[in-house]
Amino acid sequence: MNNSEIIKFLTSKATNAGFVDKLKIKYRPIICPFNDLIDFAKAKRSVFDIGCGSGQFCALIAKYTNVEKIMGIEINERLVKNANEVNEEFRTNKNIKFEVFDGKVIPDEIKDYDLVYMIDVFHHIPPDQQISFMQQLQQKMKAGAVLIFKDIDAGSPLVLCNKMHDMVFAGEIGKEISVTKAKNMLSKTGFKINNCFKKTVFVYAHYFVICEKQ
Repeated sequence: MNNSEIIKFLTSKATNAGFVDKLKIKYRPIICPFNDLIDFAKAKRSVFDIGCGSGQFCALIAKYTNVEKIMGIEINERLVKNANEVNEEFRTNKNIKFEVFDGKVIPDEIKDYDLVYMIDVFHHIPPDQQISFMQQLQQKMKAGAVLIFKDIDAGSPLVLCNKMHDMVFAGEIGKEISVTKAKNMLSKTGFKINNCFKKTVFVYAHYFVICEKQ
């Protein structure tokens, strides 16, 4: 699929969402490399999305892969409501659900999933909680499960563009770290690093770290 196809699909979703949420649902594929992220799920049966927002990425997983079970968690109840609406059509043939969580305690159910996504979430976690959150995640994932850790590279001057983006759309300044620090942090947390790469989309410097719980 291409971005035009993805945007056309998402445009029909979340008709009851607020104006800003609609913009995010429809246009985030333009700035976030969803195609690369979706590819990791094509051989998996279950996906867990931490910080799922309005559920547009989960909807893409449901539509474009054979994943059978999907769960998303989000701290904002309004966004969870959006996610349920966006994914309503898939409930007939997918085991899919969304839950509100407190941003600190990851549901124990994560142990039942083969692939975990954490997309542009880490830089929204308070710095004093980042390490403990990742330690908890590593402990709760099942052995052999894969984590796709995607965030914005603080080592790139383009990180300023993401900070402005977050100020406008999230009302906060993100606490991004560099890809080098991310890899070191994930290794020290106990993850095995299988791969790492960068991809710049417009003015957004993305990086991917693919990890495994041993």
